Amino acid sequence: MKIIETDLPGCLVIEPRVFGDERGFFFESFNLDRLAEHGLAPRFVQGNVSRSQRGVLRGLHYQWPKPQGKYVTVLEGEVWDVAADIRPDSPTFGRWTAVVLNADNHRHFWIPPGFAHGFVALSESALFSYLCTETYDPAADAAIRWDDPTLAIDWPVSSPSLSGKDAGAPFLAQVAAGRLPTCE
Repeated sequence: MKIIETDLPGCLVIEPRVFGDERGFFFESFNLDRLAEHGLAPRFVQGNVSRSQRGVLRGLHYQWPKPQGKYVTVLEGEVWDVAADIRPDSPTFGRWTAVVLNADNHRHFWIPPGFAHGFVALSESALFSYLCTETYDPAADAAIRWDDPTLAIDWPVSSPSLSGKDAGAPFLAQVAAGRLPTCE
């Protein structure tokens, strides 16, 4: 397993060691002991899977309170995955990072609790899997507008397909301070 730091502290790309031959491949998608060697020991309590068509953008989602750390990967297809630091007391507040996840590179992306998360499907269809450190809580569910100028995320699409929730999400400046995560 190889851990790659991104330009946003805490957000990590995990590249598993893949064993393959003409029959197919095998890799460990999660190994707590190996991650702990790198200082990462999440406790997952919920797993989710979603399928999205090309151009579907999901996010930017977060929970507060009860922030979720997310360990995400793509099982089929390809996505452009984004983590944004929306913690006002963080030295990296307002910064974001992105990584391409696809079924061929087998990469995983760790998004720490308190970060907003989103992705856009780049392939015809993408099967996305994620493990969460906190269960979903509708009362804590929140979102930031995908095209927020404060974040200025350089999405690889200009007119994504959005849910009503995501299309109507507030800009970061419109979110009350008590509804934004803090550094823990």
